[in-house]
Amino acid sequence: MEGTVEGCLGVIYDLLVVICVGVLLLRAAEGRSVRWLGLLGVSGVMLSCLVHSIALKLGIVSVLCSVIHYVGREEVMLPTQNKAVLITGCDSGFGHDLARFLDSAGMRVFAGVLDERSPGALKLKKDASQNLTVLQLDITDSSQITQAHQYIQRQTGKTGLWALVNNAGVLGYVCDGEILPIKMYKKFLDVNFIGSVEMTQVFLPQIRQSKGRLISIASMAGEVPLSGFAGYGASKAALISFSGAMRQELSRWGVKVIIIQPGAFKTNILGNREQWISAQEDILSGLAQEVMASYGEENIRSMQQRLVNMSSVSSSDTRPFLEALKHAILSPRPKPFYYPGACAWALPFLYRHGPTSLSDRVLSQVFLSSDEQPAELLHA
Repeated sequence: MEGTVEGCLGVIYDLLVVICVGVLLLRAAEGRSVRWLGLLGVSGVMLSCLVHSIALKLGIVSVLCSVIHYVGREEVMLPTQNKAVLITGCDSGFGHDLARFLDSAGMRVFAGVLDERSPGALKLKKDASQNLTVLQLDITDSSQITQAHQYIQRQTGKTGLWALVNNAGVLGYVCDGEILPIKMYKKFLDVNFIGSVEMTQVFLPQIRQSKGRLISIASMAGEVPLSGFAGYGASKAALISFSGAMRQELSRWGVKVIIIQPGAFKTNILGNREQWISAQEDILSGLAQEVMASYGEENIRSMQQRLVNMSSVSSSDTRPFLEALKHAILSPRPKPFYYPGACAWALPFLYRHGPTSLSDRVLSQVFLSSDEQPAELLHA
């Protein structure tokens, strides 16, 4: 009798293993949660091999089947009807693409632009549906923020604002922190941090009203110190810290706070050659003679090559970013952090968990060119 029971349990065990493997292969073919599903599968096999009791093996595989089903299931998104989203920085880049993407998904979109007569703003007005409204919104101008708030409040009424996407940002010129002009540090903070904080404070009552989402587009440079990004990274680090505190504070109202740290994508935030040259002249004209002698004009002018290199390896396909934002806005269970783009998680992972000496060496090789040597070091 005991042998019969054990034989039946063995058959059930083998059947469940086959089901587990089949589900894993199916999920992998669909491209869903492959890393987690693979980890669960390997863990289940190892535990099954180490455990000799057929009953316990059966229990482990049963739990594994349930977990695989839960992790790999298709998530049902919230409906887009009667949900309004405000996005800043929609003249170009991420903001422009996101406004069009959410408009096509059926959401009510308020697209804030720095200049409503810019080519990107005019294109939105021409191509988008009636559900999208372009708003003049310089986030460093309190009067424009107030006007946008009053308009959106009239349009949304008691429904409130479902999501605010703090996307507007500036990168400016990439150079060593010692020579970056103070006015550029102030601009980074005004746009990338203070502007987003003021937008958040003004629109939060409407977001609390809908128990919606506050989303900030940060940067890997805000978590990982990168050579050449001292000013930009510091402003994004402030935004990440602010958003983290708000996530804890606003959870009492059911408001979700989400941080997006995208990988390398081609957007207008990198600027163009004319803007780089203008920034160079500002830097060169404001340096003390001692600092100029240490770096050398040739070395300072070569720093813009970092932006050229970044642009050449950046992806023009923004779909991973758009899908991450869609999930953050419409998922019933959004993640606190998203890392869209190829290897966007890799450098933060290395910096958080690896030795500082190793991460510094890797980051220096990636973001510092061996050809960029200050004059003082060349002649040492």
